[in-house]
Amino acid sequence: MLIVEDIKKTFSQMEVVRGISFTVQKGESFGLLGPNGAGKSTTIGMICGLLSCDSGEITVSGSSVKRRPMDIKRKIGVVPQEIALYPTMSAKDNLLFWGKMYGLSGAQARKRADEVLEFVGLADRAKHKIETFSGGMKRRINIGASLMHEPELLIMDEPTVGIDPQSRNHILETVKELNKQGMTVIYTSHYMEEVDFLCNRIGIVDQGKMIALGTKDDLCKRLAGGTAIKMSLNSLDDSFIESIKALSNVERIIANPEDGTLEVFVNNHQIVMGDIMGCAIKNKLQVLSFEVKEPNLESLFLSLTGRSLRD
Repeated sequence: MLIVEDIKKTFSQMEVVRGISFTVQKGESFGLLGPNGAGKSTTIGMICGLLSCDSGEITVSGSSVKRRPMDIKRKIGVVPQEIALYPTMSAKDNLLFWGKMYGLSGAQARKRADEVLEFVGLADRAKHKIETFSGGMKRRINIGASLMHEPELLIMDEPTVGIDPQSRNHILETVKELNKQGMTVIYTSHYMEEVDFLCNRIGIVDQGKMIALGTKDDLCKRLAGGTAIKMSLNSLDDSFIESIKALSNVERIIANPEDGTLEVFVNNHQIVMGDIMGCAIKNKLQVLSFEVKEPNLESLFLSLTGRSLRD
């Protein structure tokens, strides 16, 4: 469905996108994950044809964005970060406008608007002006506008920013259902849990580069020593800490003697857990709490960049 090959973009001598490449298969839900300013929105702008690439190539469903931009725009639906609706018009009139912009006839647009309003759960607010809607409701109509022409590829750029939890959950379930029905989705976010919930494959972008690409499981397997065993003990001493360091499969530890907490990063926690408990018993220490945290996208991002996703 989508091939992105070594695309680059510079603004005012600042290289914002630096050679990003990835593919998206038909029917896939692909997550583009990264902090604010990573280059996600610029990448999306180039895929949509709103921005030109300085170099590289983008192909959507066999058509080049450079050579056939209008063909591409008919095949994609875009949900931008900002609300792209007319506030003094009703929800249905907004959908009719966008439907006609996509080339639907009057009858087609009316039929499709009713279907979309039902799908986003706002059929009862069809005649109400957008300016009376909550932020979450506006976002849902914004998504509806992108669905009017039944696109082959739906691109969503941070669609849940600044909305209430109920609306956020509704949007996530809507995207999940669209993908289940066969629509190809590209979903950009800096919220780990959204990408984790929605996407089959994930690309992690930072400072204009694609720094990791694959399924969640594949990516997390790359994180050596990614499983963290967190312990709280009645005390910590050097003998105990050194005995933990000497265990096989232990990659690194973070000890806090002041509060008696210890974080042990291991490759195979099922093998190491018993050994760690044995070390505590040998050193006559009491284990107050014990928690195993599997590697996740947050820990992967921290490992790759040295900082949190929201830093």
